[in-house]
Amino acid sequence: MVKLSVVVPFFNVQRYAPDALRSLRANARDDFEFLLVDDCSTDGTPEILRRAVREVPGAVLLRHERNRGLATARNTGLDAARGEYLAFLDGDDWLAPGHYAQVLSFIEDLGCDFVRTDHVRCTGRERSLQRVPVGRRGEALRPRDAILPADRSTSVDYPYAWAGMYHRRLAERGLLRFTDGLRTAEDRPWIWRLHREAESFAVAGGMPGIFYRRGVASSLTQIGDIRQLDFIRAFDQVLEETGNDPEADLLMPKAVRTYCAIIAHHVGASDRYEPVVARKLRAWSAAALRRMPQDVLADALDGMDPRRAVVLRRLRRRPALVGAGVRA
Repeated sequence: MVKLSVVVPFFNVQRYAPDALRSLRANARDDFEFLLVDDCSTDGTPEILRRAVREVPGAVLLRHERNRGLATARNTGLDAARGEYLAFLDGDDWLAPGHYAQVLSFIEDLGCDFVRTDHVRCTGRERSLQRVPVGRRGEALRPRDAILPADRSTSVDYPYAWAGMYHRRLAERGLLRFTDGLRTAEDRPWIWRLHREAESFAVAGGMPGIFYRRGVASSLTQIGDIRQLDFIRAFDQVLEETGNDPEADLLMPKAVRTYCAIIAHHVGASDRYEPVVARKLRAWSAAALRRMPQDVLADALDGMDPRRAVVLRRLRRRPALVGAGVRA
């Protein structure tokens, strides 16, 4: 039986894919499989992946005939996965040797639904440790309890799918699937759903074995086109699903406050967008603010720092435009 399946999407990362693949080889075991999903790359990535199937133990190549985005690529890998446990890696990141075996031992010892791990953020030559914002480590916790408080960074603000490991029972319940077609912020509805509906999780201490590469030119975080605005679709989904939760009154302030913070971040950086996209960003963000529960929104704005609150209040006062609610 396959113990661990690792889903690794790739799209036009020929410069970085060799690092990811070497690190997978340094993590290989006879009972591990690595599902390499080529999301219709147009550079040298496909040839690199074809070689990897021969060189990396447990590697399996899956290919999309058209580019479908990170969320759908991850779902393709999930559909093919056979492991008792599942993990994710992005094709431009890499792992410390033996990282997966260490995390696997941790989750098996605790018997919980999923675990979260710290990671190392890499920007050029700079390295910084990014910690899961949960104080209690090494013990099984209730995921729902880690969503709050609303005014502090919590586990749902650490959405990285690759920073952890997940038991297959979550996949069987549909909790590991991503929203097909989301081109950015695909992990936001995903992490919220995990924390609302899974039964147990834990944070591993001393295992920051994933190296997350920032500033990659082909990454959507660096591209100011219409795909970036999918964060609105993603957070609309968070609000809709949280609104249907039995504890919606308790959880909604956190969801709204986080959505507002992300809107303020994007509007504050709108100069990096194409002009037409920047206009849509402001119009769609204003429409999103009007869709939120207005009493919860008012409380969120009152509790935010003045600079961001001013930006959001100005957006909220924008006249509604025909078609502003239509998103990419």
